[in-house]
Amino acid sequence: MDTENNVLKRFKLIISGLIISLLIVSLDSTITTTAMPQIIASLGGLQYYVWPVTIYLTAVIISAMLSGKLSDFYGSKKILIGALLVFVFGSVLCGFSQNMAELILFRALQGLGAGIIVTVPKKIIAEMVPPRQRGKYMGLFGIAGGISTVVGPTLGGFITDSLGWQWIFFVNVPIGIVALSLIIPYLPEFGTIVKEKVIDYLGIITFTGALTSFLVALTFSQQNTVISQALLDSLWIFAVIMLSGFICAERKAKEPVMPLNMFRNSVFTISTVSVFLLGAVTLAGTVYIPLFLQLVQGLSPSASGAYLTPLMFTMIITAILSGQIISKTGTYKKLAIISFAIGTAGMFLLSTLTQNTSNLEIIIYEIIIGISAGLAMPLFTVAAQNSVAKRDLGVVTSSSMYFEQLGSVIGLAVLGTVVNMTLNLNLQNTAVHVSSSLLVTAVHNVFMIAAVLNIIGLVLCFFLKDIYMSDEMEEKEAGCEDAPEYI
Repeated sequence: MDTENNVLKRFKLIISGLIISLLIVSLDSTITTTAMPQIIASLGGLQYYVWPVTIYLTAVIISAMLSGKLSDFYGSKKILIGALLVFVFGSVLCGFSQNMAELILFRALQGLGAGIIVTVPKKIIAEMVPPRQRGKYMGLFGIAGGISTVVGPTLGGFITDSLGWQWIFFVNVPIGIVALSLIIPYLPEFGTIVKEKVIDYLGIITFTGALTSFLVALTFSQQNTVISQALLDSLWIFAVIMLSGFICAERKAKEPVMPLNMFRNSVFTISTVSVFLLGAVTLAGTVYIPLFLQLVQGLSPSASGAYLTPLMFTMIITAILSGQIISKTGTYKKLAIISFAIGTAGMFLLSTLTQNTSNLEIIIYEIIIGISAGLAMPLFTVAAQNSVAKRDLGVVTSSSMYFEQLGSVIGLAVLGTVVNMTLNLNLQNTAVHVSSSLLVTAVHNVFMIAAVLNIIGLVLCFFLKDIYMSDEMEEKEAGCEDAPEYI
């Protein structure tokens, strides 16, 4: 009995360490966004305002993609510990930055650690517990994102005003130490999955070139930065060339960072596209509800941010419940369909927002969106992991996180373009003041686009196979997608 209690205690400490690891990254993003005006005032370089975010996201996506193979080569524990050390070290360097160039460089270093941190814990869960039990722990991971979204902006403002902007980075040090103190002594060594460490250098180079060129071109386009059209076109063309090179490299690589044959697995493909869509539509709520409240209904930034609390609280609770349902029933397809169906309804309701919409109505719409996001949060990673052999767990998990992050970046850009086009088209560039009615129209268009994306996800999920989820730790064989269905 004492042995069982020790194992249970150890497992709880491991889960706590993984959640805190995710929390440090989630908090950093929301806190930094709040402090950026003060950072710009201190370091100068207003023209580079978006670059710390752009470079950070680029590094996150790249390292998330590589994290699967790295953990297969060297073991999940070593890679996670290394990523936490890199992230904390990068945070300290950010706090000591003397100019924007240094901050941008050190944010890239942070991003390299962050991409691994948000990915590897999900693989660790897959290594520790059987498929049917993974959902409940994936749901718990949603706590980190929810807390950071609600607490982060307020905490960032408080730290910046009382201690200085440098401390929004220094605060990561004690949190990182707590995470390491739980992971180093308690997390077991899982060993390596791939014994022959063949690095796909060509794939890494072409992928990095494609993503960097794409995000730089996207940033220039979104910010209307004054650069030559020829340079902008060259960035887009270079991104396409590098993407083509990446596809060719992955077809020939012995250990590709993204095995293209994974897309023959329909569960992996549908799950990957679904998390891409979810990354895009989730931002629609968290970005444009506060925008609507501030610019149309006249609320303060702090008050509009507080309005996200019902959405995040609902999302956390629903994510935990979703994980429990997956573990009890061993099925995920129905939850996926329900999630996108509710999301479609919620986005359609948000598209009806006007100046006369009551606070209670907005809260109800937020709760609906929170339920949708929470239901989906744990299930697609679990579904993808359940459809592949143990050898592919790292690649599948990292691919899921990569496409979610990419969906967020592209989704934010697309929705921002929808807003800009709506306002420019109606204003015909002749007025400086933007009327409330025009803003309502712009927000309406954003949420209608989000509703359409939900409909696409809903249709896809009808084709998602509900593969039996075992309650035992076992090695899946190739072709496990054709295992008996559990419906």
